[in-house]
Amino acid sequence: MSIRVGIGYDSHRFAAGRPLRLGGVTVPHTHGLAGHSDGDAAVHAVVDAFLGSAALGDIGQHFKDDDPRWKGLDSTVFLKGVREILANHGLEPVQVDVTILCERPKIGPHVTAMRDATARALGLEAGAVSYKAKTNEGMGWVGKGEGIGAIAVATVREVGSP
Repeated sequence: MSIRVGIGYDSHRFAAGRPLRLGGVTVPHTHGLAGHSDGDAAVHAVVDAFLGSAALGDIGQHFKDDDPRWKGLDSTVFLKGVREILANHGLEPVQVDVTILCERPKIGPHVTAMRDATARALGLEAGAVSYKAKTNEGMGWVGKGEGIGAIAVATVREVGSP
């Protein structure tokens, strides 16, 4: 098999006193996201999608949330790490598509910066990275503004495959 696909999901509650990091960039908002690292739910979903595509577990297996090395860290480090993990298994990232679930803030103005940051960390062209956002129309925990979730679908290929 030369092409593999994986799905990733992550969510974090809002937390006061932290910057909001999504897709590897700081997004102006009243609250950030709780988490051991920077709480970037979008990047965490991307990492899980790539790990899933390679049947290599999830982010918590490779970047444990009780490891002090990851405390407060910019999550794009995990993107660089997953790229290395994939390479060690003869795989390389091809593309990723991310949907961020939130009522606020508006994501549209930050999509280009998110694409660029994610692509740079993964060694991809920006055109191979897609970000978009959806609200929950006021329903559930997302609709109530309790936090942000993200879903990602990633594709990898065996190194040397077309």
